[in-house]
Amino acid sequence: MWFFGQGPVIPVLRFSGPIGMATPLRPGLSIAHSAAAIEKAFGLSNCPAVAVVINSPGGSAVQSSLMFQRMRQLAEEKKKTIYTFCEDVAASGGYYLALAGDEIYADASSIVGSIGVIFSGFGFDKAIDKLGIERRTYTAGDMKDALDPFRPERASDVERIKSVQRDVHDVFISIVKERRAGRLRGNDAELFSGAFWSGPKALELGLVDGIGDVRSKMREIYGDKVRLKVVPLDRGGILGRLRRSPATTGYGELTGGRLALAEDVITAIEARALWSRFGL
Repeated sequence: MWFFGQGPVIPVLRFSGPIGMATPLRPGLSIAHSAAAIEKAFGLSNCPAVAVVINSPGGSAVQSSLMFQRMRQLAEEKKKTIYTFCEDVAASGGYYLALAGDEIYADASSIVGSIGVIFSGFGFDKAIDKLGIERRTYTAGDMKDALDPFRPERASDVERIKSVQRDVHDVFISIVKERRAGRLRGNDAELFSGAFWSGPKALELGLVDGIGDVRSKMREIYGDKVRLKVVPLDRGGILGRLRRSPATTGYGELTGGRLALAEDVITAIEARALWSRFGL
């Protein structure tokens, strides 16, 4: 897309935040909230490429996969090159998104990698024993109460969740090997251990193709007259809720709103924990 001697326009998608985790200020990254922007970015005619800027500590494996697949499908349909750029963090699901890029770039201080799967929780069985609380659970299906935090951990539950994790991890590894074929320089034990690295180390391992930022790289490839056009994602969050007037809200909706707020607070804590793993 060139006009009156100006350079090409490069659409820019910015994916920032945990994947699949809603917080009070904004929804989590997901295919539902990003599909329209992705379609628009790849649908702009005469644009030779799409730039994707990522700042995410990860989250949902499924949402990461769906967003990755949508970008790759459209890139192939529209014959466009994808350049991805890691900002503060492109870890776990964030790196999964980066793999959509034909070329991946990071800042020297970026955190990249964490190619692994994690499940975490708490055990409250000893606490409720001390408090004299009796746990009553009735199930149809022997495994329906697997990983119940209010009873002692069972070895069979641990093995089952680890089996599921191995399956998800294998999918992640296969995508990395496919998208970075011929460029990976680390061994599998190191690359897929769940460890994360700085931008220069990620470059050394072949996880990224260079050190750079979106503006500088696009100018280098397409010339000084290149124009970057940010395509905004559909962001709802707390502002959308504030638009609903309490005067027109019934008691049931108010009650649901309080529950939603409580869930938002919990999710915000979980999201904060994801960022804190990387010192942010």
